[in-house]
Amino acid sequence: MFRRILFILILSSVISSCGGAAPTITEEFIVIGSPTQSFLAEVTPTPESTQTFIPEPTSTPTVVPTETSLPPLELPTEIPNAPSLLPWDGTPTYLGDSQPGFSFRVLYDPDIWALTEDQFGYPALGHRGIPYCVISVTSGRGLPANVSVEQDILYTGKLTFYVGTAFENGVRKFVTYTGGDGTIVTAFEVSFQEQADECLADAATVITTLRSVPASQATPTP
Repeated sequence: MFRRILFILILSSVISSCGGAAPTITEEFIVIGSPTQSFLAEVTPTPESTQTFIPEPTSTPTVVPTETSLPPLELPTEIPNAPSLLPWDGTPTYLGDSQPGFSFRVLYDPDIWALTEDQFGYPALGHRGIPYCVISVTSGRGLPANVSVEQDILYTGKLTFYVGTAFENGVRKFVTYTGGDGTIVTAFEVSFQEQADECLADAATVITTLRSVPASQATPTP
């Protein structure tokens, strides 16, 4: 009996000593476990939907450039009782290809043309009946990329002209005549805005009268 009581006391003591540690382990597990779960929840955020802002295109007004025309040339009044043809004499525009001491001469009808100055101050013939129809002296020069030129050759008597028709964006803008009589080489430009065919026909009548004259016999340009 004594032994049984002693055994129970020892067993109770052992159980008591062991039972006190178990809750500690359990409490530590709970304490450690909870912060861990909380930490994992913080470092693993829930993905949120993102939106990318794409600006809507705005319409830009289309600006169409307008070509501003220069005023027509000022033409002198008609000469009373003028001869049927008047001379226009000048210095060849290709002096290196011309014999020294010679000028060019063309003949024009004063009822159709008037000798005046172009916008750059050079002598030119202005058409009395077709505004902006002008014959002026010129020489070779570069052209913008939107200008194309069609080449042709004109033979008339002792004259040979290389004819260049310039088109800007497909629209005929002016025609150049470069040539001479073997003594001088010069060039003319015929520009226009309206009635192009009529302007070119009247201009060709003047240009094909070209001939060289000694500079001493040239008529001074008024």
